[in-house]
Amino acid sequence: MNATDRTPADLLRSALATDPARPLVTFYDDATGERVELSVATFANWVAKTANLLQGDLAAEPGDRLALLLPAHWQSAVWLLACSSVGVVADVQGDPSGADLVVSGPDTLEAARACRGERVALALRPLGGRFPQAPEGFADYAVEVPSQGDRFTPFAPVDPDAPALTVGGVELTAAQLLARAREDAAGLGLTAGSRLLTGRTYDTWEGLSAGLFAPLAAGGSVVLCRHLGQLGEDGLAKRVQSERVTNTAV
Repeated sequence: MNATDRTPADLLRSALATDPARPLVTFYDDATGERVELSVATFANWVAKTANLLQGDLAAEPGDRLALLLPAHWQSAVWLLACSSVGVVADVQGDPSGADLVVSGPDTLEAARACRGERVALALRPLGGRFPQAPEGFADYAVEVPSQGDRFTPFAPVDPDAPALTVGGVELTAAQLLARAREDAAGLGLTAGSRLLTGRTYDTWEGLSAGLFAPLAAGGSVVLCRHLGQLGEDGLAKRVQSERVTNTAV
């Protein structure tokens, strides 16, 4: 990645310019058997569409707080980078009642109703499928995002020294996030081309770092596994081999 990158969105742009076809996020849900692989280009396209939804239809502005009530999932990773692209603070598992808008999975809809701003719901179904019927009071992400533009330009430049992420009671600026991600990448032994398998959840910095930010900072990729405990030792060994995993953080 480039030394001039100062936000997670910068990292993604550098990855897109360097090798858009390589895998970036490979997602498994071992409770359902789902597998999704996104190249840098495909992931960046989802991020651009989501950022356009966030900035346009949802009227989010830099500094707004978004309560992100999602598990470890490829669509959660998309939302984290979309927030970075707009300058919105991603408050991971934050209190919806104090947020400007909320993004919720199917299991946290009742808690998300405490948000008085815009509400978006994700069904988290295979292939990004929609709800059979959109939850009342929520926009269905899978319905709203496909029509969004494939390129994103923020209305205002994102300040790398402004708050970007809150998780576990700790708030980080974009620049601080990148510094920690790079430190974690080194600690995990990640280099360009590394492929990290992780089963960590997305409710801690360690989970977010291993599940997205550290591999992105290193120029590597992540095999993000939800419900990894259901796989078993033999299944894990086969996955490590089939996915050409070089590093693990389980």
